Amino acid sequence: MKFTKMHGCGNDYVYVNGFEEKIPQEKKPELVRFLSDRHRGIGGDGVIFINPSQTADFEMEMYNADGSRAEMCGNGIRCVAKYVYDKGLTGQKSLSIVSAGRIKYLELTTDGTGRVSLVRVNMGNPILEPEQIPVRLPGERAVNVPIQAAGREWRMTCVSMGNPHAVVFVEDVEGMDLAAIGPEFENHPLFPNRTNTEFVQVLDRGHVKMRVWERGTGETLACGTGCCATAAACVLNDLTDDKVSVTLLGGELLIEWDRKENLIYMTGPAAAVFEGEIPLL
Repeated sequence: MKFTKMHGCGNDYVYVNGFEEKIPQEKKPELVRFLSDRHRGIGGDGVIFINPSQTADFEMEMYNADGSRAEMCGNGIRCVAKYVYDKGLTGQKSLSIVSAGRIKYLELTTDGTGRVSLVRVNMGNPILEPEQIPVRLPGERAVNVPIQAAGREWRMTCVSMGNPHAVVFVEDVEGMDLAAIGPEFENHPLFPNRTNTEFVQVLDRGHVKMRVWERGTGETLACGTGCCATAAACVLNDLTDDKVSVTLLGGELLIEWDRKENLIYMTGPAAAVFEGEIPLL
């Protein structure tokens, strides 16, 4: 099977051209676990299949490293856009890509070589209703609510960007033991579908630092949907303005919440690392 390794701010995935590679659906979870293994496979935060679509220009079929399906990946969808443009699958710089039934709209910027270097994504509406996130909490929104995890009480704000997020504000994000704390949030009984968790340090009204524990993968260098959820949570808690730069372990993303249209836009890089072939299991 041919593959391409790509990353957005260090959030790396193995990309497979679903137009050419025909993998039986029932075999994908096991294949994903093998490919994602950084010691015995290619290595990555998961696998993304780029498929034909009848509802959008392309489909992104995303899997976490543990073989579970995921609804959306902000860094991944930027790389899908770069892949299809750089590989000549499209000549359009305005694209629609569907993932788990939700269509996102993207604007591509190319560099001097004609390859995509930057992608702006309309990530859609932030979902704030607890039932739709989902999180087992009452009320119309879950903003600055308490949660017991890892032996103490935290305050979290819950947002879905097509996948669930719990945003937790902390004073010092660098000193946190995410390997111990992250799984406590991911598997907390309040989240029926598990959750991604963002730990955020606010630097000023336009800049935050973030570390993320991703559902089904663990700590990653970046999370695009997590940055979008973080920006929404910052605004809901009146901690930043509507446009905020999010510094991650792997780079920086610019997020803007257009409050009038209730749309969140994410702008960031996409990079190809290498290509290859690997024998299937």
